[in-house]
Amino acid sequence: MSDPSAVPSVTTPDELAREVARLRDAWTQGSPEDIRLRSECAAGLERLRALYRKNPSLFGRPELAALRALADALADALKTPVSARALDGAARAELKATFGYDTFRPGQEAIIAAVVAGRDCIGVMPTGAGKSLTYQLPARLLGGTTLVVSPLIALMKDQVDALSELGVRATFLNSTLEPDEKKRRIDALVRGDYEIVYAAPEGLEASVGTALRHVRLSLIAVDEAHCISQWGHDFRPAYRKLAGLRKRFGEAPILALTATATEDVVNDIVAQLGMREPARYKGSFFRPNLHVHAYKKGGASPIDVRSSILRLARARRGESGIVYCLSRKSVEGIAEYLMQNGVSARAYHAGLPPEERSSAQDAFRRDDVAVIVATVAFGMGIDKPNIRYVIHRDMPRSIEGYYQEIGRAGRDGLRSDCVLFYSYADVASYDRFVDDSSPEIAERHRRQVREMLNLADASGCRHELLVGYLGEQIAPCKVSCDRCTASDIVASSPRLVEKRRGKSRTEPARVPADVDQSPPAYDDAVPSELFQRLKQLRKAIADERRVPAYVVFSDATLLEMTAKKPSSEAELLDVSGVGPKKIAAYGKAFLDLLRDG
Repeated sequence: MSDPSAVPSVTTPDELAREVARLRDAWTQGSPEDIRLRSECAAGLERLRALYRKNPSLFGRPELAALRALADALADALKTPVSARALDGAARAELKATFGYDTFRPGQEAIIAAVVAGRDCIGVMPTGAGKSLTYQLPARLLGGTTLVVSPLIALMKDQVDALSELGVRATFLNSTLEPDEKKRRIDALVRGDYEIVYAAPEGLEASVGTALRHVRLSLIAVDEAHCISQWGHDFRPAYRKLAGLRKRFGEAPILALTATATEDVVNDIVAQLGMREPARYKGSFFRPNLHVHAYKKGGASPIDVRSSILRLARARRGESGIVYCLSRKSVEGIAEYLMQNGVSARAYHAGLPPEERSSAQDAFRRDDVAVIVATVAFGMGIDKPNIRYVIHRDMPRSIEGYYQEIGRAGRDGLRSDCVLFYSYADVASYDRFVDDSSPEIAERHRRQVREMLNLADASGCRHELLVGYLGEQIAPCKVSCDRCTASDIVASSPRLVEKRRGKSRTEPARVPADVDQSPPAYDDAVPSELFQRLKQLRKAIADERRVPAYVVFSDATLLEMTAKKPSSEAELLDVSGVGPKKIAAYGKAFLDLLRDG
């Protein structure tokens, strides 16, 4: 059956009659419970409605009557919930066909089932849990257009590029676009050309919001939903304007997503968005692939933070990492020190010119630079799954902020390291930042930073303490923090030997007999030569297509290729993260390399 949503160029009444007949036949010959058929026919109707608004003279009485009958039949079908079996089958088929995966991550399927059934839903899922799939897959099943509201303007292009590689029709509308390009995209949106459109909350108050009134929205997803709550750690006033979403844009279900939210924040999100008895899902905050370490600065056994950062970066040469610093001066100093000592690094903070910040971020995304040294201004616009380590030169402002920042490591599920350097001096610095704030805000910030200090100082499993603060109880991790493993990640890294002009070289670490050495960043073994060659091929393809390397394939997918060594398209399709679209685009290149071994 041809895709009933695909309405080619129609210029004559005879062509229109054939298109109406094709759409009617697709519906009558299929099953009303077929989710994909429902969405495709709904999209086809929407496109013909757009054509009618543009050229009503093409439509005769028989065609209009047939379209009304089809619209009524589709409306009746949509009143009947899809069976769990049909939904499960459609969702799993789409998961493999479009996204290349055989199984869902925890929570994804429950959220998808809720929104496809037309129910509001709020999902609290840690970074790396696959939140974006919970609206991207329904967008394919529901038809029409899915609106994704996000504050992460810098991330939108990467998300659209990744979806385009998968064959999903997507776009973004934000302040970075030139007026002519923005108008072109809005016209295409009204025509029904896009399955997913990303927009910033501010844009909904302008031309984007006006255009959306003429679009059949099947789902509204609000990412980083904690930003709407005054009780959240990252409250943004612009998000308050989302309170009227449902009233403005119809009855589409609302999906609110966030990585961290207390019960008070969750309830505030539900109230602010006007959600109706939403399904609620809260995932586990425990991420065992993140290996957490902490060192206290100063005291009886002071640690040289700068040289420790260099040792850690050199031990992970060629891998992507983020180093967070409290001040802009520290950012520039650490970045310069790393570069002087042979580490590919760039600085990023709000005081740099916009073009320099954009250049640094793009270089990091595309694996042209290994390390970004940054203030907390960096990170929310990054969807890079292969960040292998996050280092905090200074203590974060809050436990929520710390969790968000270390969560940027290991989003592909592979082993990654998180190293914190902290001291009471960091607390004093944060206290000075809020001297001019209102008493209520100053008190809240002072309480949060002291909670963070107490967490770093506390005895016991670091993962158990961290998720305990977020309201989850787990047993000690046993394998994923320095407390449980008695490991010293700095001591096990190659030592520095100072050379002239401030440069350093490394020599093998001397590790005390009672200290476990940290394993490599990949769990089973140091990545093979074949894995490195696959990474090089991925980078070449990504550069040619002008997308980040991880958009082509993730590190996890390349490691599975290395292990399985597929030699045919069918075998390559069995690798997690490989779907038909990517096989058609660049499967041959990877198979040729794998066959050569």
